[in-house]
Amino acid sequence: MAKAHKKSLGLGIVLAISFLVVLFLIFSPIFPKTPQGEPQNGLTFADRTFNELSKGSSYFIPKIKKENEKFIGRTYAVSVKLDKPEDAENTARLFSAAGARAEVQGDELKIEGDLGKTVEAVLNDSDAMYNNDGTRVSGLYGYDEKAVMNNWWQALNKIGKTFKKEKKIEEAKLVDTVNKKAVETAYNFYGIAAQKVSENAVLMTGLLVFYVVYTLWWGFAIFYIFDGIGLTMSKSKVKKEV
Repeated sequence: MAKAHKKSLGLGIVLAISFLVVLFLIFSPIFPKTPQGEPQNGLTFADRTFNELSKGSSYFIPKIKKENEKFIGRTYAVSVKLDKPEDAENTARLFSAAGARAEVQGDELKIEGDLGKTVEAVLNDSDAMYNNDGTRVSGLYGYDEKAVMNNWWQALNKIGKTFKKEKKIEEAKLVDTVNKKAVETAYNFYGIAAQKVSENAVLMTGLLVFYVVYTLWWGFAIFYIFDGIGLTMSKSKVKKEV
């Protein structure tokens, strides 16, 4: 084997072994513990960090509250069909607490109320969930806080579709925005601490740079190993016509 090939093979093996050592460390529970004191490996640490940063960049509730002000006093009347009677009963509690009139007929729910007031109640619950204060939500309605948010989401989703059929574009847009930027965000990030990107720029940049470098690390290891054992790609010579 040529000297240059031996050097490439040795470098490739060193890169491959060091890559595997780092991989072992990544899967080891040696990273900072969660706020609950649970151990974390590198993957769970990175995943939790990015979730916290994502949550910190997804707080739209104050803006939606401002947009909702013009809907205070605008009445609505809809009839929505839920998955089962139990959902209709629980969802009726939510609208009643928001000042609306909610009538249950099996799995169907007839609602009449002030759209702005209803949205205000949804945003207050979403805000509590965003700030991980689920006990306030469950205590208000008497059942699990995540189930409450799921009921809000289902009802608003169906109400939004009804508004679209009735050509109530402004109302439909408001309800869709509340569902996507308040209810879904609060539900998905519940239990996660919010972190601002501006306050964790170094950590975020470091994780992204490490990801890129680590990916290239393995690629170069394979490249040098293959080069060392003589497996290389080269352009084939063009056969000349006689």
